[in-house]
Order: sequence, then structure tokens, then C-alpha cells
Amino acid sequence: MRRVLTVDLDTGWKLHPQVALRPEPFGALLYHFGTRKLSFLKNVTIVGIVESLAEHPDARTAIRAAGIPDSQVDMYARALSTLAESTMIVPAAVGTTSAA
Repeated sequence: MRRVLTVDLDTGWKLHPQVALRPEPFGALLYHFGTRKLSFLKNVTIVGIVESLAEHPDARTAIRAAGIPDSQVDMYARALSTLAESTMIVPAAVGTTSAA
């Protein structure tokens, strides 16, 4: 059975404001202070993508900027979906305020 993605690659994403990312030799640790969940990123490429999400207009651009070929985009989209499901990453519009 194919997994349904919860991440829209054509939407902007960012780390949840309550998530800390700590680089490690194997990749990184993500800790969500709100939910107290801990996640391990075991691939330095996905770490770079996650760290750069807020700098790009959408997740697809962040993946492409990391040099990921089209044939591997689904693998990274699944990883981002897992992070979205655990609220480690959220849509970029979440928690933003506009100046009046």
C-alpha cells in the first residue's frame, strides 16, 4: 500500500517554533518542547533540507536546492511527511503574524 503524503511540496514549510534541531555526526536530533517528542534524522541531506525549509518558497524548491534528482524526490517527501505528521515541521504560514 502506498502511503499518502501529508506534505504539500508546493507549500512553504518550516520547523515548528517549539522544535530544536541539534546536528549530530549521524544527522540530527529534533526535540519538540510542546509534545516532548524526539526524532532522529539519520541522513545529513534531509537535515540540510529541513534547516533550509524556511528559506524557500516551498518544500519542492528546498529539495531541489539540495541537489536531489527528480527520481529521489518521493523519498524526501515521505521523510518530510513523517516530520509533518509529528508536527516537527509546520506550514510556513502557521504562527506568522503580519504587521498592521
